[in-house]
Amino acid sequence: MAPRPIFCATHPRAVSTAFERVFMTCRDTLRCVHEPFGDAFYFGPERMGKRFANDEKARQESGYANTTYRDVLNDIESDGQNEGKRIFIKDMAYYFMAPDGEPTSIAPSLGGRPEPTNPTNIPLDILRKFNFTFLIRHPSRSVPSYWRCTIPPLSEIHGFDHYMPSEAGYEELVRLFDYLISEGIVDKDNLTVLDADDMLDNPEEKIKEYCKRTEIEFDPKMLEWTEEDGQDAAKHFAKWNGFHDDAIHSSSLRPRAHAQKASTVESENAEWTEKFGADAAKAIRRTVDANIPHYEYLKQFKL
Repeated sequence: MAPRPIFCATHPRAVSTAFERVFMTCRDTLRCVHEPFGDAFYFGPERMGKRFANDEKARQESGYANTTYRDVLNDIESDGQNEGKRIFIKDMAYYFMAPDGEPTSIAPSLGGRPEPTNPTNIPLDILRKFNFTFLIRHPSRSVPSYWRCTIPPLSEIHGFDHYMPSEAGYEELVRLFDYLISEGIVDKDNLTVLDADDMLDNPEEKIKEYCKRTEIEFDPKMLEWTEEDGQDAAKHFAKWNGFHDDAIHSSSLRPRAHAQKASTVESENAEWTEKFGADAAKAIRRTVDANIPHYEYLKQFKL
């Protein structure tokens, strides 16, 4: 039996696209699928995201206005069967849940039968088909990074023109994480939780360990990207144009040259105020503080 598809569940701005590029080099053995469930979450008839809820024009122009969660899963399964490769998915946990803690029910296209303990809109029997791993980053780095994406000039490229705290993604990642453990889909004694900053400090060691746990053959060449790799990445990331420019234009994943500078609440607030203004800095701080406990909870399980 072929290994289960790998599902790297994460939150926005966790360096996940650079992480994904590592596995996009394995075109002979892996079929990478980039954030597929956002199509149904934001634009389709079963959408739960509120960002485009009142923007019919944007939903139609996306090309995904009729995309259901079943459609997304069918496309993933079809890709794997047609290409004979193992599937590697990177996506946001919050795409499976109604925002702001609202009740979530199983998507109608997936049967819609109630599963009272399931926090997602994906039936348990489907969740069991994936090998779940997790990628995290401290919210004091991910939240301001996402804020930057929701203001000009980047917001003018992709249409995410305001910040929504519900898209921070940590709470939903924890809820998914705990549910997968409770159902035995992932083994609490053998979890694969990668902290992005650990990866940036020592990419070869962390990627090698991740590969070992997911039964992917590691090759140091996965961390060095050719022009062909770049063209492939640009094609994959086109639908979320503007969010992934740094990862698209990178040529490798190497240890960062300088240690990450130590920061305090005061220094972070000052930095965010300088970059984004006082009101934005206060909003960023509220979101960061609200999500630190979720990050710290997941961090205790990291590689």
